[in-house]
Amino acid sequence: MKIRTAVFVSGGGTNLQALIDAQASGLIRSAELTLVVSNRRDAYALERARAANIESVVVSRKKAGSQQAFEQAIVRELEARGIELIVLA
Repeated sequence: MKIRTAVFVSGGGTNLQALIDAQASGLIRSAELTLVVSNRRDAYALERARAANIESVVVSRKKAGSQQAFEQAIVRELEARGIELIVLA
């Protein structure tokens, strides 16, 4: 069974792309890139996720209203998908 993994991004996503490529080549065998989380709707990393057929979600700190609400919204997204590992990219 593979570890359900979320990747947190905020920009261009070059590190995300490296992870996507590593998974595609079989270099990453024990994890599955399941979700990409961004705090920025305009992050190019979200396009990289779409191209790789990885679900993505944007959680805005501004829309959440408070830091606590922001963090709770992220936790809800992770729990809803059974995420077991978070990678900061």
